[in-house]
Amino acid sequence: MFNTMTRNARQLARDVGREAHDLLERGLDRQLRLAVTGLSGAGTTAFLVSLIEQLRHAGLGARLELLPAARDGRLLGAERVSQPDLSIPRFPLEAGLRSLSGQHSPHGPEWPTPTRSISELRLKIGFRPTSRAARMLDSQRATLTLDLIDYPGEWLLDLPMLEQDFSGWSSECETQLADGRGDWAHDWMAAIEGLTPDSEVDEDRLAEIASLYTDYLHAARRKGGFVDLTPGRFLLPGELDEAPVLQFFPLPGLGDWTPDALAALPEASLYRTLARRFDHYRRRVVRPFYHDHFRRFDRQIVLIDVLGALNAGPAPFRDLSRALDKLFDSFAYGRRHLLARLMDRRIDRLAIAATKADHVTPEQHGAMRDLLEQLLADPLKRLRYRDVPLKAFTIAAIRASEAREVVENGQRHPALAGQLLGEHEGASDSDTQGASRESVLLFPGEVPSRLPDPNFWAESRFDFPHFAPPKIDGNAPPHIRMDAVLDWLLGDHLK
Repeated sequence: MFNTMTRNARQLARDVGREAHDLLERGLDRQLRLAVTGLSGAGTTAFLVSLIEQLRHAGLGARLELLPAARDGRLLGAERVSQPDLSIPRFPLEAGLRSLSGQHSPHGPEWPTPTRSISELRLKIGFRPTSRAARMLDSQRATLTLDLIDYPGEWLLDLPMLEQDFSGWSSECETQLADGRGDWAHDWMAAIEGLTPDSEVDEDRLAEIASLYTDYLHAARRKGGFVDLTPGRFLLPGELDEAPVLQFFPLPGLGDWTPDALAALPEASLYRTLARRFDHYRRRVVRPFYHDHFRRFDRQIVLIDVLGALNAGPAPFRDLSRALDKLFDSFAYGRRHLLARLMDRRIDRLAIAATKADHVTPEQHGAMRDLLEQLLADPLKRLRYRDVPLKAFTIAAIRASEAREVVENGQRHPALAGQLLGEHEGASDSDTQGASRESVLLFPGEVPSRLPDPNFWAESRFDFPHFAPPKIDGNAPPHIRMDAVLDWLLGDHLK
């Protein structure tokens, strides 16, 4: 017992020491927690691999002309150190680099495995400071501690559930079925046919229906291109895979019952059973995750696959807009003075990035950024009203194509050269990869600079391709505007 108490005391001392060290670094403005998220297909894993490798290769081949600390030769590089919270999985950097090197695939380089749960990685970034006070304190060399947190954007979409009850959530899910995604819900809808709020509960039947509801969510995302799908943990359960907490589903038709009638139902009724499970999910899954992680971020970048939504069609594109509107209301934002940084955390700088800029020709990048801002018009207005520093980018974390020109009838036309993923391969961060690849030279189409109208969808003038990644073997990946993103997110701390 004495040995156990001694071990616990030593562990407590180490924890207190680590917290005190982190607090000191925050006081010197030398620590940041940067959260990276994106909905399915946005390429968060590829983004993080590229970000880490750009910093590690600063001055050694990484092209970072838009990052002043690198351009001026003050950025000395970065190294990975032990992360502060050992209970969180480590971000799989090595696995991502192996995929991009093509070491274990007969088909060549592959995109890293997609984000399926939260992970973390800590970097120490070395640089030469420019301020006189910093140079006096750090002997011509300073260090920025950067904690990178990767988590699925699907989990973030659960946060509005904290403000909902089971009836409200069920009504929202029922409304969404009318906008195209109902095509993937036939089996689930057939299973709940005839069920009413006062139906008796059969536990085995509930588990079966919950499984069919989960299948519907997966099909709506994978085949239909929809993203506003809740609960997010049904799609990416993480450590909750097969847990009973995920065995519930929305109950259509509750609008036909008054609140008093629903409240008067017995505890064993279908409605009361599902409502209890919904509430348990909110209290035991969603709220702790918000408390433990979301509210502790200093800065955030949200990655958005705008091209994928355009490819999917009008209903998924509208769905993406709704999902993003929810997503950007889920954080605590605002400028902070030094004391606030020490005592509290809220996001004080935000980046929004449309990914896969290498999948369109360079002259389309401006239209791609304009479309992103149009897509986020309402949340951007709210953020600007709150005086939140934010910036929109079009990027390619790992550039998978080369800009070319083709001459036809004496006219020059922009084009892209690259390797297309095989027939059974997906986009960046896909679930399945591994088929023959075709080298192509093509023009994928024009990106609209404003929200598409019905005529645009009818004409279908585009088909944005899915390119295979280049081979990355010991060097910083080629990119588009990753240096600009780094400057926005980290540049003020590298002075």
